[in-house]
Amino acid sequence: MTTAPTTAPRPTQNVYSRTGSGDLSPAVAGAKPYVYVPSNDTGTVTVIDQTSLQVIDNYRVGKLVQHVVPSWDLTTLYALASDSNRLVPIDPATGKPGKAINVEAPYNLYFSPDGTQAIVMAERRNSIDIYDPHTWKKVKSVPTKPCVGNNHADWSGDLSFFLVTCEFSGQIVKVDATTDQIVGQIDLGPQAMPQDLRLAPDGSKFYVADMNSAGVWVIDALGTRVIGKIATDVGAHGIYPSRDGRLMYVSNRGRADADGTGPSHDGQGSISVIDPTTDQVMSTWHIPGGGSPDMGGVSADGTQLWLSGRYDSVVYVFSTGDGSLLAKIAVPRGPHGLCIFPQPGRFSLGHTGNYR
Repeated sequence: MTTAPTTAPRPTQNVYSRTGSGDLSPAVAGAKPYVYVPSNDTGTVTVIDQTSLQVIDNYRVGKLVQHVVPSWDLTTLYALASDSNRLVPIDPATGKPGKAINVEAPYNLYFSPDGTQAIVMAERRNSIDIYDPHTWKKVKSVPTKPCVGNNHADWSGDLSFFLVTCEFSGQIVKVDATTDQIVGQIDLGPQAMPQDLRLAPDGSKFYVADMNSAGVWVIDALGTRVIGKIATDVGAHGIYPSRDGRLMYVSNRGRADADGTGPSHDGQGSISVIDPTTDQVMSTWHIPGGGSPDMGGVSADGTQLWLSGRYDSVVYVFSTGDGSLLAKIAVPRGPHGLCIFPQPGRFSLGHTGNYR
C-alpha cells in the first residue's frame, strides 16, 4: 500500500516514549501484577495473576461489562457495565471491587489529557458524555449522529483533538479537545465496521481496525482523510503499540460481524505485526486450533501480549519475541476488553491502556 504525505507536523520523538519497558509511574508502585477480564455474557470480572497465570478471583459487576479501564491518574480501574448503567471501581492494590458509580450506558471510557474530564462513549445512546471524574456528575452530552455506535478513540500527537470510530455507520468523527464538539467526519464506506483506533508511534497517522474489511485503515495526522489501507486478516479489531514503539500489534478475531459467534476452528484468528515506518505486515501469528483474539494489552516489560478470546471463553498470552502462544487461560463466556495492569506511562487516556 502507499501512504500519501501529510501537511501536519511530525513529532520529533515517539509519542509513546514515556510508555517504554519498565517506565512505571510512582502511582502504580502498590499495584498487583494482575489482569482483569470483563465477560459480557456473565457480567463478571475475572482476575488473573500475571506471574502464575492462575485465576485468583471472579466477581459480578453488572450486565454487559465491556471494558476495564485505568483512571487518568492510574490509581483506580473501572469496570464498565453498560447495561447496568454503572462503573465499578477496582483497587489495583488489592484487585477488589468497590461501590458502583451511576453512569449512563458506559460502553467505553476515556480521559482528557489533563485529567479534568471523563469521556464516556455511550454507544447505544449515540452520544459522547462528559463527566467530572471526581464527582461523576454529567457535565454535558454531545450527540454523535449521523455517527452511530461511537466506541473507540485516540488523541492526536499534540493532544488537540481525538478521533472516534462509529461502529455501525462506518465513519470516523473528529472531536475538538477544547470544546468537545465534533468538527469533522470521514466516511469509510457502507460496509465498514471500524473498531479500535490508535495513533502511530511517530504521530504522523492513525490506524483504524475494520472488522468487516480484514484490515486497517490509515488516516492522516490531521484526522481529515484516508491515506491508505493495510490488509491484515479477517475480523481486525484491536491495535497495540510495542513497548519500544517499533511495531503495532493488530488482533484479528477470525470472523467478520456477519460470520457468527460460535467457537473457533482451525485457521481462524491471528495477530498481525505491522511496521509503522513502512505500513507493512512483518509477520502473522496464528493460534493453534483457531481462536478469536479481541482486546487486551502489552505487559509492562513488553515481552507478552494478552488478549481476550471473545468467542472461546479464554485469554491468550503471546510471546512478543516470536509470536508463540504461551498460555490459554479459561474464563467465563464473552471475555472482551481485558486490562493488564500496571503498564508504563505518565497518565491514562482510557480504554484498556492508552497511555502517554
